[in-house]
Amino acid sequence: MTVLDAFHVVKLASTAMDEVRRRVQQATLGRRGHKKDPLYRIRRLLTTARENLTDRGRARLEAALQAGDPGLEVTVAWHAYQDLRSMFHAVTPAAGRATAERVLDSFHRCPIPEIARLGRTLRSWRVEVLAYFDTGGISNGGTEAINLIIEKTRRLAHGFRNFTNYRIRILLAADGTRPWRRRRRGSG
Repeated sequence: MTVLDAFHVVKLASTAMDEVRRRVQQATLGRRGHKKDPLYRIRRLLTTARENLTDRGRARLEAALQAGDPGLEVTVAWHAYQDLRSMFHAVTPAAGRATAERVLDSFHRCPIPEIARLGRTLRSWRVEVLAYFDTGGISNGGTEAINLIIEKTRRLAHGFRNFTNYRIRILLAADGTRPWRRRRRGSG
């Protein structure tokens, strides 16, 4: 069974929200964001979890959205991002699955093109997204991590001719230890 892990799904939503922010900024100001522009100033704050926002952060977010988001597109995208994020932080898998089904059934109808595209993508992966809640949050993330280590080792190996040496090098790289790192002074 293939399971989409939470990290990659939330990353898709974060990217879609950022694309909305950039598009709205370009449309309202006619240029890319500068450091004093309201939407540019909150670009990192937009990715903060709703429950982790401080009162000061919430006030900054609301003020910037009022100043730089006349059509409320970034605001809607931020709420969509937070809804998608919340399905992975639900108290029970059943509650997460209910939120996920609501997200999957609504995002593709959003009038904001980036969120609608995200909704269509998630709908095409519906079974894999919902499988996250059937498996208790287990995903292919660990396998992906090992595969990335193997690919990095393969790139660094520059064409080992001896398969045994290549195999040993991969096993050493993927076992979690780094024997070639020096110990810090005073650490035994």
